[in-house]
Amino acid sequence: MQTADFITPVVDDPFVYGQIAAANSLSDVFAMGGDVKTALNLVGFDNCHHGKEVLNEILKGGESKIKECGGVLAGGHTIETPEMIYGLSVTGTIHPQKIIRNNTLKKDNVIILTKPLGMGILTTAIKADLVDENTAAEVADILRTLNYKPSLIAREIGVNAMTDVTGFGLLGHLYEMSANNFTIEIEFENVPFLKEAINQAAMGIIPAGSYNNQMFLEGKVKFEKNLSFEEQMILFDAQTSGGLLISISQEKAEKLLKRMEDKGINAKAIAIVKEFKEVPLVVK
Repeated sequence: MQTADFITPVVDDPFVYGQIAAANSLSDVFAMGGDVKTALNLVGFDNCHHGKEVLNEILKGGESKIKECGGVLAGGHTIETPEMIYGLSVTGTIHPQKIIRNNTLKKDNVIILTKPLGMGILTTAIKADLVDENTAAEVADILRTLNYKPSLIAREIGVNAMTDVTGFGLLGHLYEMSANNFTIEIEFENVPFLKEAINQAAMGIIPAGSYNNQMFLEGKVKFEKNLSFEEQMILFDAQTSGGLLISISQEKAEKLLKRMEDKGINAKAIAIVKEFKEVPLVVK
């Protein structure tokens, strides 16, 4: 399998930015149940505002994440750009009959999320210097955490479908998973997110991509629970390096959650798959 992605800086520390960008790029391989073999750096370097030491730190951060999942950095390419960009082209392997797809749900499956939401809102706030150091550090730790271990656990136990939460937000990716064949009922009280994201959203700190997600999903999601505007936007929020969404049978769900907990992964069961009725997504 082959995938590529890159992002602009979401934190000030160049090493951590490299880690986050790499984690984001590697995630598609893990979401399909694959193993990373090699990666190539994709770099747009703003040498008008940054020295070579910044570039070196970015690349070191990226390579640290490639190595963490057993991959090898095989090279890359750098060009000059007016804004810094960094990411990876990733080669992974998987048996053709063991590919985990994003739309092969089964009725009554439980859907599990492995990372909290709110990252789009909070990275926007970080860029504007609107959050404290502790919150910024917590966000960075979440973003640079690989989806490697959750993917290994999911493969070991056996799941029906899997994807990662990125630019389409939680509801956008759940809509893809439903394929208009099922209705996915989301229990808002079970959805993990950082509380500071609500505070920032209340001040209007919401990325444009999150509003685009909201508009795209108009008519496709029904809110049975009375949520505030800010709470709704958490569900639409465009994520960078988000967690895995895993669809698994109810019989296996508790075992998966226990294994995740044992490995320090704070995964949550957030939704259940039902027969299609009216709309593909219902928030309860």
